Amino acid sequence: MPRTLLLSMSLALAPVLFTSACAADPDPAAEAAVKPAQWPFTATEAARFNEPWAMTFLPDGSLLVTEKGGKLVRFDPASGKRGNISGVPTVAYGGQGGFGDVVVHPHFASNGLVYYSYAEDGADDTRGAAVARAKLVLNADGSGQLTDAQVIWRQTPKVSGRGHYGHRLAFGPDGKLWISSSERQKFDPAQDMKTNLGKIIRLNDDGSVPADNPFVAQGSPADQVWSLGHRSVLGLAFDGNGKLWEHEMGPKGGDELNLIQRGGNYGYPIVSNGDHYDGRPIPDHDTRPDFIAPVVTWRQVISPAGFIIYNGALFPQWQGSGFIGGLSSKSLVRVAFDGDKAREAERFDMGNRIREVEQGPDGALWLLEDGSNGRLLKLTPKAD
Repeated sequence: MPRTLLLSMSLALAPVLFTSACAADPDPAAEAAVKPAQWPFTATEAARFNEPWAMTFLPDGSLLVTEKGGKLVRFDPASGKRGNISGVPTVAYGGQGGFGDVVVHPHFASNGLVYYSYAEDGADDTRGAAVARAKLVLNADGSGQLTDAQVIWRQTPKVSGRGHYGHRLAFGPDGKLWISSSERQKFDPAQDMKTNLGKIIRLNDDGSVPADNPFVAQGSPADQVWSLGHRSVLGLAFDGNGKLWEHEMGPKGGDELNLIQRGGNYGYPIVSNGDHYDGRPIPDHDTRPDFIAPVVTWRQVISPAGFIIYNGALFPQWQGSGFIGGLSSKSLVRVAFDGDKAREAERFDMGNRIREVEQGPDGALWLLEDGSNGRLLKLTPKAD
């Protein structure tokens, strides 16, 4: 049965709504993606990394970049100097697992704390995500150390397989730490409150549980949970009004952008606007109005990874827009918001898989390509 693709593109300055019957059909949005010759920006290569996964800026303008194999690199865009950060944990590298996200504490300038996620091994060929915090000590030569490291959260239980860790991190306007905990390709844990898999997690900055979380009365690990029914969440971002948005990879033909509500259930794996990869159908969200439906569904998937909501001055026309990296779509997707509504506004054909998106101190957009020789690209407005 055909499904409406809740997505629009800026074509000839007019929004166009596309529909599609299946993920194998041509994707008009991809075909209409803005090619390099028409980009409104210039993309300048700043460096290359080995399987980069995430990045974050430090107050001095340098970057911390995680490499999936288990390295944390400090890179200074101004000088091109890079140095390794020691004290990184041993990671369970393989599949989608390895070193993950990195963010700095809102008061990093005074406390020096960084937070990072990674996949770790468990007993009997199991694995799970972990989140730790440590003090970052920087050296004059560009290197540094993580000291006084403390694991403050873990996925429970650890399970077999090497997929769908999620482990994206974000600090909210409330100063709380938000973690995406994906369902590890096990489906049912996303609805099981005896696990913290398939959930959005909200913690205090020391890993303790806030007293106002929605499921505190159920005890651990439910007390960590803010929302449930999620699949593979690889992007978390707060908008200018303090609302949390997330994107997640759906099954075949069902990538999503969601507005996160306190205690909300987003339905996976009971409902999805995609289907299982083996062809088995999953009921659409509109068959179960008790679950929260996506604000945007990409029936032709973009494979979203990395997410910011832009508030810089360098691209004033894009203030308030979301930017999502596309892996299989090899794109940068701009999302326009209107209150609690959203739509795809335009898509840029980047030619390579985009793993991460960040906003620089001066308002430039920074992208990390996926893979063994992934480029770090700085996007600045194209000169007239």
